Parts: sequence; structure tokens; C-alpha cells
Amino acid sequence: MSNFWIILGHTYFSKLKTKSFIITTLLSLVIVAGLTNMSKIMDFFNDGKDAKEKIAVLDETGELFHPLMEQLKVNHSVIQIEVFTGTEQEAEDAVKMGEYNGLLKLSYNEEHSFEAIYKARSIADTTLSSEFQHYLQQIKTELTASKINLTQEQLSKLYEPVAFSKMALEENAKTEEELNEARGLVYVLLFIIYFSVLMYANMIAMEVATEKSSRVMEILISSVAPVKQMFAKIIGIALLSLTQMGVLFIVGYYFVKSNLETMEGGFFEFFGFSHIPISTIIYALAFLLLGYFLYATLAAFLGSLVSRIEDVQQMIMPMTMMVVAGFMIALFGLSQPDTTFITIASYIPFFTPMLMFMRVGMLSLPVWEPLLGMAILIISIVILAIFGAKVYKGGVLMYGRSNSFKDIKKALQLTKNE
Repeated sequence: MSNFWIILGHTYFSKLKTKSFIITTLLSLVIVAGLTNMSKIMDFFNDGKDAKEKIAVLDETGELFHPLMEQLKVNHSVIQIEVFTGTEQEAEDAVKMGEYNGLLKLSYNEEHSFEAIYKARSIADTTLSSEFQHYLQQIKTELTASKINLTQEQLSKLYEPVAFSKMALEENAKTEEELNEARGLVYVLLFIIYFSVLMYANMIAMEVATEKSSRVMEILISSVAPVKQMFAKIIGIALLSLTQMGVLFIVGYYFVKSNLETMEGGFFEFFGFSHIPISTIIYALAFLLLGYFLYATLAAFLGSLVSRIEDVQQMIMPMTMMVVAGFMIALFGLSQPDTTFITIASYIPFFTPMLMFMRVGMLSLPVWEPLLGMAILIISIVILAIFGAKVYKGGVLMYGRSNSFKDIKKALQLTKNE
């Protein structure tokens, strides 16, 4: 058993000290710090700068400028408009020189209905043009209503939205507000599960292939059983992933606590981080770990089949596609989590980590469903571990160019002959 712990410790500490792991962790910390300090960063870049967007207005109608100005004031818009007294060409030149952010031309068409043309150095940013279009539409509505003698009260009644609400009849079903919050939270946690499973499973396959290509495996086999090697590497990488995620969590938690007041509402509230249910976090960790062990076991014995690092990605491509497929189905299920297809797919072992977690986060499921999903994963991991150990035991003895999955049969034959 001591050999098992030696390999586990070597796998953990050797990966912990690598430049790639350190750089990845530091970049992740920068991203976490940036997201949790987004409001401060935006305030820093806006500090001391004029937030007003200066727009030149050519009002050929002679009656739309002041109503537009009132609309901007009522809505507390950052747009600042000025009447331009020169020609249209002079106004365009002023925009090109940077004196104005844009030019808004107002005129009447042949039907005596006003129209607007917005000109800027670039129209890639649609914020200003969309805002002008919205305000001008309101002005047009008010002018049309005044022509047919509609009062402001009648106009308000005409455009008053229909009172429409949704109510779930099932007991303990989530409200619309709870669903919206859960959707954002589950979306973020799905990304974490997806990238964690994919990244650390690939790391195990690369670790095994690297040792084989450097002939270190021949030395290890003589002193440590291949099965012990496989599980020592899987657990070692699992501890590495927990270390990395633990560091990210601590840093993220610190900045969230420091900026809690500035994070109220907006992005923070939209993604459901204002009050995260403990049960959701527990399920996320459970399915993350089970998903990792499932794919890590698969990656370990697939990595044992190749002798060159260059062949690793080709060998684990089907596994990668299964992870991607599960993630894409989960994203689709965020809008329709209770469909029959999603329910059935959530019990397929390779999709269970993401789909069952998505359903738990979005729906009020009976406890037996996620527990059944966990049981399916545990059974699948055991079966895959037994089969994978046999393939791994023979695979680490195979050298030469990989013939893809035909080598699995060859590896099993080598295991039987020992």
C-alpha cells in the first residue's frame, strides 16, 4: 500500500509544481478577481471622464428637437443632444473629427411622417441608435394620439401591458422568480462541472501517456501493480483539482464579501448568487466528483493505450465528445428541464453529472431521483474501473503506434496472459 501513496503523492506534487498548473491557477484567480470586482473596475475607467454622449441634431422638421430633449431628461439618459446649425456635410465632418459622437437627422417624408437617420464613425455599437429609435417611437405615438384627440390617460390605457402571470400547480414547484435565479446559478455551475471534468480527465490521460513515452512505466510496473498506478493517479489528480478549486473559492469568497454592497442587483443577482441554496452546492460537488471519477477512469485506461503524447487527443476524442454532448443537452434543458428527453438522458451515466444536476437545480425533484442518478454513477464507475483496470494493466505494456480502440482487445489479451 505504501507504493500506492508514493505514486499518489508524486502525481499530486509533481503536477502542483508545474508551470502550466501555476499559470492556469493564476489566470483563473485573475478572472475570478476581475468578475467579483467588475463594478469597481468599471468605476475606475469611468472616473474623471465625461459619461455624456454628445450628439449633433439636424432638425429639419423644426418641432422634434424639444420633445426628444424632454424624453432624454425624463429617462435620465446619458445622451446629450445639441442643435447643429450648419449643413449636413459640416455635421458629418464634425463627427469624423471627434467633436460629436454621432449625427441625428430628423425630417419629414412624402407622407408627412417624420423619419430619422443616425450617422456615426462606426455603427457597430447599436446602443445609441436603439435608444434614439425607442424615444422617437414614443414621440411619434404621442403626436399621432394628439391628432386623433386621444387624451394622455386614454393613450396610457391603450398601451398598458396585459396582466399576465404564471403559477405552478404542483406542490413545492418553484416560482418564476426562483426559476430565473436558479437558471443563472445552474448555468455557471454547469460550466464549472464541464471544464473541470474535461480538463482534469485530459490531464490523467496525458500523465499516463507521458510516462509510457519516457519509458518510466517499465520501471514502475516492476515495483507497483498497474491497477494501483491507475487509481493513485486518478486520486492524485482529484486532490489537485480540489486544491485548485479551493484556492479559487477562497479568493472568490473574499472578494464577494468585500464587494457585497456594490454587487447587489445586476449581474450578481441575475445569476442567483445573492442567496445560493446549500442543497444546490452539495449536489454540484457530488455530481462534480462523481463525474470526474467516471471520466477520469475512462481517460486513464484510454491513455494507457497510446505510446506517444501526440496520439492522446485522438484516443480520448470520443470521451471529449460525450462531455461536450452532455453539456450542450444541459444548456438546452435550462429552458425545458422537465421534457421526457431530458429526463431519460439524465439517467445515461455519461450525461448524468450535468443533466441530473441541471434538473435538481431547476426543478423540485423528489429526493430519490438525484440519489438514483448518484447510484447509477457509482455503479458505472465501479464497472468502468474493473474493466479499465484490466485494459490499463495490459495497455501499459503495449508500445508502438496506436490502432485506436482495436488496442483494447489486445490489452485485455495481454492481461489474461500474465
